[in-house]
Amino acid sequence: MLHLDFRTLILPIGIVRMVEVVLTCICFALAASAGIPNTATSHWAWCMFCWCFCCFTTLLIIALEFTNLNTKVPISWEDFTMAFAMLATLMMVTIAIIYPTFFACPSCSRQIGASAVSWLCFGLYAAEVWLVHKRPGETSGFLTTVPGLLKILETFVTCIIFTSLSPAEYKEVPGTQWCVAVYSICFVFSLLIIFLTIAKLASIFPFSFDKAVISFNILAVAMYATAVVIWPLYVFDGNPRPNNCNLCSWDDLVVVTFMTIINFFVYTGDLAYSVKIVFFTYHDDRISPADFRHAKR
Repeated sequence: MLHLDFRTLILPIGIVRMVEVVLTCICFALAASAGIPNTATSHWAWCMFCWCFCCFTTLLIIALEFTNLNTKVPISWEDFTMAFAMLATLMMVTIAIIYPTFFACPSCSRQIGASAVSWLCFGLYAAEVWLVHKRPGETSGFLTTVPGLLKILETFVTCIIFTSLSPAEYKEVPGTQWCVAVYSICFVFSLLIIFLTIAKLASIFPFSFDKAVISFNILAVAMYATAVVIWPLYVFDGNPRPNNCNLCSWDDLVVVTFMTIINFFVYTGDLAYSVKIVFFTYHDDRISPADFRHAKR
């Protein structure tokens, strides 16, 4: 029998989540009613996906906590809610920048409205991150620590890279194909680490999972270091910006370049912080990523 907890709806975090559902739904409706643009369709699809994903996932979290079913799911609920809130915050801030840049104009009232409401959504999800982290009586999970938040940031930045990529820009040159392989491999393994942490499966491995994560971070830093050099070397060599370029595909190449550099520094910071925690803070080889929860920011 379900036990309905109405208290979850009147707590600050519950109120914030209900407003998030309403505002993300408004953003989606405004953008959908404005129609599908003729250009930058991948960016439009990304914005629509983010609004829809955030709306329904937030609604799912509200429903599970209201019915107390969140205590029955075999995952780390705080890690899940923190991971989603952090991801949604990043999604909203990028949408608030990308959507008006590509689709708004002085006479486009719906696009302007969707952009403005997206900034409100960003503020709400940022507030949710803070509220989840400061919930009384709960022990912080891995994804509420610096390495956990960096893992979420790594996957998100890679999503931005993927939305800016076009097969015509990389499929002809082995060097750029290698860069896309770097983005894909690191993305998959970062997602896998997040999934294993949320699902509490890190302890099933017959080896030290935290050291395996550090090994992956070392590999990711090395791979991204090559991409930082190879991607701009191949895509910009003999390819100056067209004179008539106004948010054209050449600008997407610049976005990929900057996001590659950002992710290189994020992975480097992740590696440095993880090494500090594992080798300089703790001395027990049996520590798993979940034990990062005791590390203070």
